[in-house]
Amino acid sequence: MTRSATDVMHDILFSAVTDAIVALKSASKGLPNNLLRDLNAIHANTTLADLPPELRSAIDASVKAAFARLLKEGYSVAPRQPGASAPRPASPIPSRDRPRGGGRPQGKPGGAGKPGGAGKPGGPRGNGPGAGGPARPRPPKPPRG
Repeated sequence: MTRSATDVMHDILFSAVTDAIVALKSASKGLPNNLLRDLNAIHANTTLADLPPELRSAIDASVKAAFARLLKEGYSVAPRQPGASAPRPASPIPSRDRPRGGGRPQGKPGGAGKPGGAGKPGGPRGNGPGAGGPARPRPPKPPRG
C-alpha cells in the first residue's frame, strides 16, 4: 500500500529532528551547560555555519536520507524548470482591492471595523494612544502623608 506524502514527510521530519537532538547532545560531550549554550545559540537567523559540526553533519545526512526516502516511496524529486512556476491555489477570500458588485472596494471605511482606527494605513498600532490602551504604565501615586 502506498503511503501519502504527508505520512512520508512526517516520518522524515521526525527522524531529522531526533537525529539533530542526538547530534546536539553529542556536541555538548555530556555537559548540560554546553548543551544549553548550544540550544540558546540557535535562533531564527542562525545559519548552517553557526551550528556545531556534529549538528551540521546530522543535517546533511538527514537531507540525503530524505531525498532517498522520497524516491524510494515513489515520489519524484527534480529541480524546477526555469520558466515553470508552481500552480497557485485560488484564495477563498476575495481581495479588497478588486471591485465586486457596485464597483466599490469591499470592507468598512474605518479599516477592519476596530475602534481607534487600528486597521487604517498610518493609524495607531500596538498599545499606543487611541488603540485602546495606555502608551505605558502610569507612575505610582505619591503616598498620602
